[in-house]
Amino acid sequence: MSNIEKWDVEDQTFWDTTGKRIANRNLWISIPSLLMGFAIWLMWGIVTVQMLNLGFPFEPAELFTLTAIAGLTGATLRIPASFMIRIAGGRNTIFLTTALLMIPAAGAGLALQSQDTPLWVFQLLAFLSGIGGGNFACSMSNISTFFPKNQQGLALGLNAGLGNFGVTTMQILIPLVMTAGVFGAVAGAPMELLKDSGTLIGKIPAGTDTWIQNAGWVWLLFLIPLAFAGWKGMNNLLVISPTPGYPLNAFGKILGLYAVAFVAAAVGLYLYLPAPIGLGVLNMWGVMLLTIGLTLGMLRMLPGSIKPNIKRQFTIFRDKHTWSMSILYILTFGSFIGFSMALPLSITVIFGFMNEVGADGVVTRVANPNAPSALTYAWIGPFVGALIRPLGGWISDKVGGSIVTQVISVVMVGASVAAGYVMHQAYASAQPEEFFFLFLVLFLVLFAASGIGNGSTFRTIGVIYDREKAGPVLGWTSAVAAYGSFVAPIVIGEQVKAGTPEVAMYGFAVFYALCLVLNWWFYLRPNAYVKNP
Repeated sequence: MSNIEKWDVEDQTFWDTTGKRIANRNLWISIPSLLMGFAIWLMWGIVTVQMLNLGFPFEPAELFTLTAIAGLTGATLRIPASFMIRIAGGRNTIFLTTALLMIPAAGAGLALQSQDTPLWVFQLLAFLSGIGGGNFACSMSNISTFFPKNQQGLALGLNAGLGNFGVTTMQILIPLVMTAGVFGAVAGAPMELLKDSGTLIGKIPAGTDTWIQNAGWVWLLFLIPLAFAGWKGMNNLLVISPTPGYPLNAFGKILGLYAVAFVAAAVGLYLYLPAPIGLGVLNMWGVMLLTIGLTLGMLRMLPGSIKPNIKRQFTIFRDKHTWSMSILYILTFGSFIGFSMALPLSITVIFGFMNEVGADGVVTRVANPNAPSALTYAWIGPFVGALIRPLGGWISDKVGGSIVTQVISVVMVGASVAAGYVMHQAYASAQPEEFFFLFLVLFLVLFAASGIGNGSTFRTIGVIYDREKAGPVLGWTSAVAAYGSFVAPIVIGEQVKAGTPEVAMYGFAVFYALCLVLNWWFYLRPNAYVKNP
């Protein structure tokens, strides 16, 4: 049956005889569904690079708005997604949110077939790609309800860690499927590269035929069977979602919740993006605060049966641990997703150019013929961060989440300072490629530490909160941290443009040091509020 009435996984007998089998089945359907969400949410970071290589008639600044749009929308959609499981049920929610990903995927496949497609179409598709970012919150909320507390770290670490492989999968798979007409005439004709491109296995020279539209079509191969698996194999837990309603009724609730976030994100983007797209009257901090506040305000005003459920779950905002864990989750997941978005740009700008001193002594930035390809290396960091995340959950189950969070905070402070120094040296060098290996190693350390920290913060939330509150808190903290996908590329990009990329990394180091103090005060000091959860 899709609806399960009895669910008590803290009872060892129930867990061994019934709960474990059901929980694991839901987990292993959830993981690839979440992976697809990450891949489609973040695909514009790779697609826009190839659009430039193919000569699409847009300015780079116009194309980079696509990643900003997807980033802000995905983070905002996580806020209502945090509350979907209790309102609509896990099976209903994961099925529909996975199926909805087919819209931006197929839309990208169609739009990328022609360079005459207007910019607003791509902006709309990036906006809809935010569904993939929002899906993380409902997925984590759902899985947290299936496992006992002593296995929360590993289960949530597996769901998030393997789900986050969507970033790496996308960064590897999209460049590869663009190289061949794997979908035949149905997917459209190829285009010719005007600039060199690259894949995991090396450089692709200008003049090569490229099927950029495959970046959208390829995801349908996975989404169709995954939606079917979610419908047939997942469950609604009635102890968590007492009144999910008939499926169509549940789908209406889910779409209504997402509509609230879409409206808030659209308003925020209109006020943030420059003309002719928007008004350009708010900076990134202003648009984040406005979008979050507008989303929460509209959720409180929703009518009907949703209102009492939302009001009940809003009690998490009166708990100080919700705010402390939100900040600590920015430390971990915010860093992971932010660096995932910013790393390709950082590689391209810092190592793709070098300083050349003219006869008059003037220093200019010129193309570096020995530059490493961002499409060849950008996948490695997210791969390491996602791979190591379940290990962070497993270790935290053994020694306590807050101790692990404290250790990785120290590592991230040191690695950020060192990365800033190396970025400064490379940016000022006539041979920046000499610093690339050390740069990459330091970012791999940051990705690994943030991945381990994701597992430890999941464990901490699972211990601090009861089963009813843990899901919404996981969803809310993931929503706040996801704005890292919007902030980090802007902060690093602005500092690179100013010629001081190290300032961004030093700023991150200061934030990580503050998280170190916060984690110690709340969870590790003598008489801590909750000792080493």
